[in-house]
Amino acid sequence: MDHLAHVSNQPNSQPQSQISHLALDIGGSLIKLVYFCRYDDNCRDDDELRSQNESLGSESDNSRPVLGGKLHFAKFETSKINDCLEFIHSMKLHLGGFHDCTAPSSDKIFIKATGGGAYKFADLFKEKLGVSLDKEDEMECLVTGANFLLKAVHQEAFTYLDGQKEFAQIDPNDLYPYLLVNIGSGVSMIKVDGDGKFERVSGTSLGGGTFWGLGRLLTKCKNFDELLELSHQGNNRVIDMLVGDIYGGTDYAKIGLSATTIASSFGKAISDNKGLVDYKPEDISRSLLRMISNNIGQISYLNALRFGLKRIFFAGFFIRGHAYTMDTISVAVNFWSKGEAEAMFLRHEGFLGALGAFMSYEKQCLDGLTVNKIPQRFPISVSSAGNKIYCSMNGKSNDNESIECTVYRT
Repeated sequence: MDHLAHVSNQPNSQPQSQISHLALDIGGSLIKLVYFCRYDDNCRDDDELRSQNESLGSESDNSRPVLGGKLHFAKFETSKINDCLEFIHSMKLHLGGFHDCTAPSSDKIFIKATGGGAYKFADLFKEKLGVSLDKEDEMECLVTGANFLLKAVHQEAFTYLDGQKEFAQIDPNDLYPYLLVNIGSGVSMIKVDGDGKFERVSGTSLGGGTFWGLGRLLTKCKNFDELLELSHQGNNRVIDMLVGDIYGGTDYAKIGLSATTIASSFGKAISDNKGLVDYKPEDISRSLLRMISNNIGQISYLNALRFGLKRIFFAGFFIRGHAYTMDTISVAVNFWSKGEAEAMFLRHEGFLGALGAFMSYEKQCLDGLTVNKIPQRFPISVSSAGNKIYCSMNGKSNDNESIECTVYRT
């Protein structure tokens, strides 16, 4: 299938007993999935489990792992939702929902979902998979997912500037407040003050959907990743008007603008007397990416300044771990803040909403898996069914990762 699915080391199908709690974030451009897949009960011996128990800092000799496995991630283009439905059905993921505990006789299966598509496609999920979507608030899911990752996952956040990636040491006790900038089809900027304490303070309609939409019209690229890859080969200075173009190749030093500063995105197209066919698609893609990334970085810092926030986390599938995108956003934040603020990025940048929806399963009266916010060695927060989940990262730093989890009975 021609889709954007990224799932770590998955077989073609899983027994129903191995799948727990599928959650979805159905956006305007992409559908994001998070689901838990348990290990085979026979795949680990007692010595290995005991060793892991000790490494995770379990305080009770009576604690024993009752369930081990991985959180897996996948994504699809929303326009290809039938591919997503086929994937869910083939993996039997739709069986990993819950029954309404307030109605014992109910045979309905509910799946946690967030995003506008949870409303738009609810009937389609019912028709194709026989499941109902239990809708969770989108902003709340984004914040819950971000808080979970920043507290639970080692080396989740990092800075990226001038080609240098550096992981940030996040103290879970000194996380708040921060600004969460989620770049999806559009952009939401959320001031986060604590668990469940947040406010959407701003946003912009110029986001990933803008880059994809304009790029598709101007370059004929068929999908987002193709457009992003094309930008690697481009030179935005062919199209963008720079300060040096206006001032004869020199800086405007009096106000601190170098000759290479962009004065007007796409500005050279005004005077070049050229048509669209005269410009290389890769240069157009590069200029477009630079324009949108710069704009997001600047607006984000101005909102951080407004609330006195020094820490800004950027997330969403617009970024894609793309070096040029991250560098452009970082340069914008650094420039406008005069070095006083820094941009930080997340390894699981596009799955915040889906993770938040996944964690909302602990609101239900379930006998199965529950999710908690756990740093690498020290469990915190509450559990709803007497279980705790300890998480450690597995794999390389990209959206193809899974998160290993072991559930302990307390």
